[in-house]
Amino acid sequence: MTAIQTALEGYQPLIGTEVGVSKWYTVDQKMIDEFAETTIDTQWIHVDPERAAQETPFGGAIAHGFLTLALASRMAYDCFEMLPGQAMGINYGFEKLRFLSPVLAGSRVRGRFELKDVKLRSETELLRTNILTIDIEGQEKPALVAEWLGLAIFAPDG
Repeated sequence: MTAIQTALEGYQPLIGTEVGVSKWYTVDQKMIDEFAETTIDTQWIHVDPERAAQETPFGGAIAHGFLTLALASRMAYDCFEMLPGQAMGINYGFEKLRFLSPVLAGSRVRGRFELKDVKLRSETELLRTNILTIDIEGQEKPALVAEWLGLAIFAPDG
């Protein structure tokens, strides 16, 4: 049996289960400001905490939705290791993505991963679909929920 077949058989019983939970990450104002500068998205709801506290229902500055999403890569590193025979992992995209709650500056977030599906895409590619939920500490409603596609690329056996 090849490494990719072994991986597929190992993942199939996990479909529908939570397969990883990351550690908590603090999204502070410095992180938000640096993200705003990098992405050239300096809207005041992100970078002006005083104005955001006065003029929004959020009570202060909020993180960009895409900043929250960008942390998913770090969260995935917390939860997944390379599989035997795997050469690399590639972010393949999203089927669905919804930003459900704003992340206030100073909040802590973590990612939870539920395996939705796994299938062979080719002799060297295993396509995994995870439902990613990014929780905000102390809140019932998550920051976001997404169906995240990832390719595990295996070295050709032989």
